[in-house]
Amino acid sequence: MPAQPVRDGEAIVVFDGVCVFCSGWVEFLLRRDRRGRLRFAAMQSEAGRALLSGNGLNPDDPLSFLLLDACGARVDSDAAIGVMTRLGWPWRAVGALRLLPRALRDRGYRWLARNRYRWFGRKPACYLPDAGMRDRFL
Repeated sequence: MPAQPVRDGEAIVVFDGVCVFCSGWVEFLLRRDRRGRLRFAAMQSEAGRALLSGNGLNPDDPLSFLLLDACGARVDSDAAIGVMTRLGWPWRAVGALRLLPRALRDRGYRWLARNRYRWFGRKPACYLPDAGMRDRFL
């Protein structure tokens, strides 16, 4: 599956659905994305695996994180910053992190990604949204 076409103003976040931290982050985003422009796919789902593969990422690599929008695909710290800047103020201020060198930002992102299971834990099954949010998931 090639990169998922994304409508202008919308984005797709591919996340680790068994990671407690990542699932909590998705819940945080769902509460703050009042316009409903973010859609989600767990990397363990068929859609998530296809999106990762279609954008050159290994779907079996738990460090993978992907943001797809009208500008294309972004990974690592660029993806995380891109998601936060879509939420409006005060979360938009995270965009100031782009002033840091990408190599430094990505090193911090990878450090968190490598340790997230140890620090926050894993769920026995993939994250499931409540009925009111299911239409936001691929």
